[in-house]
Amino acid sequence: MTSSAVPAEPRCLVWFRNDLRLSDHVALTAAARNGLSIVTCYVYDDTVDDAPGGARRWWLHASLRALSTDIAERGGDLLLRRGKAAAQVASVAVANAVAEVHCLKSHTPNGRIAEAELAKLLAARGIKLVLHAGDTLFDPEQIRSGSGQPLKVFTAFWNACVRSGSVGTPLPVPSKLPFVRSVVPGDSLDAWALEPKSPDWAGDIRAAWTPGEAGARARLAAFAAGPLHAYRAERDRPDREGSSRLSPHLSFGEVSPRAAWAAAAGRNRGENEAAFLRELGWREFARHLVWHWPRFPHESFRAEFRRFPWRDDAAALARWQRGQTGYPLIDAGMRELWHTGWMHNRVRMVAASFLVKHLLVPWQQGASWFWDTLVDADLANNAVGWQWVAGSGADAAPYFRVFNPLLQAQKFDPDGHYVRRWIPELSALPTEFLHDPSAAPESALRTASVVLGQTYPVPIVAHSAARARALAAYARARGNGSSAR
Repeated sequence: MTSSAVPAEPRCLVWFRNDLRLSDHVALTAAARNGLSIVTCYVYDDTVDDAPGGARRWWLHASLRALSTDIAERGGDLLLRRGKAAAQVASVAVANAVAEVHCLKSHTPNGRIAEAELAKLLAARGIKLVLHAGDTLFDPEQIRSGSGQPLKVFTAFWNACVRSGSVGTPLPVPSKLPFVRSVVPGDSLDAWALEPKSPDWAGDIRAAWTPGEAGARARLAAFAAGPLHAYRAERDRPDREGSSRLSPHLSFGEVSPRAAWAAAAGRNRGENEAAFLRELGWREFARHLVWHWPRFPHESFRAEFRRFPWRDDAAALARWQRGQTGYPLIDAGMRELWHTGWMHNRVRMVAASFLVKHLLVPWQQGASWFWDTLVDADLANNAVGWQWVAGSGADAAPYFRVFNPLLQAQKFDPDGHYVRRWIPELSALPTEFLHDPSAAPESALRTASVVLGQTYPVPIVAHSAARARALAAYARARGNGSSAR
């Protein structure tokens, strides 16, 4: 941690993490108010187990480029470093002779470890680490039950959040940002090779999204002006534009949860706005669980699921990943994921349930695939969502709730628009057979040029048999011990 030059003016350092924005950035605003010149940095730490997957690396490249441009327009530069986060931030801080380092608090196990390591490194040099809230609406440490315990049931958690006080107003970009350049060089973003080159599989993802704070603002404004007003009824329809599609922007911190809250919590708040705020609440709940139980992302919360008779079935996993299960709604979702880096939330639940309950593949393998392919992959959301579906989490769906893919498709894609978009080989089938091609008469299949087992697969498993097998496996697991921690 050496420096080639000593800055003339007193400085502080703002360490950007999963908060790639300038507006409503509490750490940046605090730094701007302390009268010191501001150095900014971002560290790409791929040495931890929550390093970004392939789709997120593509998004990270675009988001960092946008943030770098925003900072450069204000006279600074975003210093990029790669390696262990604590060591790299401390090195930049010492080289620039900063008095303070400001950053937003992390909720992840690795993020908290990095904060503790950084605090020690900085203290040894007489530098102060200042941690700020900003990734959550409510402090996960402060939301407790009446007896002072962390909460395991969402409704009780959310009620406690709502009772805890106002969320507050989002902060604007500070009018004065005294950015300065670092006295030591950083890495080139292109040198990190975050974007795919050969082959470039990100073409469809690139066409579907606009990473960066400006893209996030535009997405939030479009949602607030349109889909929000029918959100409660439309958010479960993958065939319509009823969801917010804010998840990747929130995951990278290009928009703050407080800004998303403010967009929906206006004076005329009704059932649609309340439904959206409740979804933000699930994001809060996921962070609450991972904060209090750091093993949650990798280990089943309920004890009996650590003894569950999962199946090691690489072939079944691969068919699920490729969208070749023979269940059109699931296959449409998996193909949407592969092409766009995103999947509609209702379809995520059905696809995840199919993997863990119909196929008995461990939820961790599904979570790993989502981690690598989702642009909005988020450690807490990913783990809590998968454990909710598996029935192994804190406030989980009952294990006996096994989604029927056919009924889900008929209810939420009744006209087949979603399936036809992502499975064009079935597009000519009449709607009455679209979600269950194996039930179609031979004449309908022939007219639609569908050959089951060739142009489209037969179902990998029958729903009724798979459901019975899953319930039997759960009964065996429950017989081996208690049902929860």
